[in-house]
Amino acid sequence: MKLDSAGLQVLTHEECMRLLPSRPIGRIVFTDRALPAVQPVNFCLDEQDIVIRTAAGSKLAAATRHAVVAFEVDDFDPEARSGWSVTVVGYARVADDPAELARLESLPLTPWARGRDHFIVITAVEATGRRIQQPT
Repeated sequence: MKLDSAGLQVLTHEECMRLLPSRPIGRIVFTDRALPAVQPVNFCLDEQDIVIRTAAGSKLAAATRHAVVAFEVDDFDPEARSGWSVTVVGYARVADDPAELARLESLPLTPWARGRDHFIVITAVEATGRRIQQPT
């Protein structure tokens, strides 16, 4: 097990990708008018790609067209003082190919808010993560 300088367990790419879909909500980090923005979203994995749905005219849809974004998912237990965090950096794009849209529609991704008929696909370039566990 590899540890970082703070004593946190460093997760492998495979562990990161396995943990990602274990939580229903993640946070996408993007740029909005030259400033960082973070938005919680529900998502699913399509092989190694992260898929989210948003409204076609939303700030998120506009800001993520061919953009580098980050995506973060975590899970913590405050009582046990343990948990993990995974961050993916990749390229976001709008899905617009009819065949791809039909396939994405079949994914188990039901938007929590209305009017989310626009798919954004994030292709992961890098996945990093850390786990903290209190010694037993």
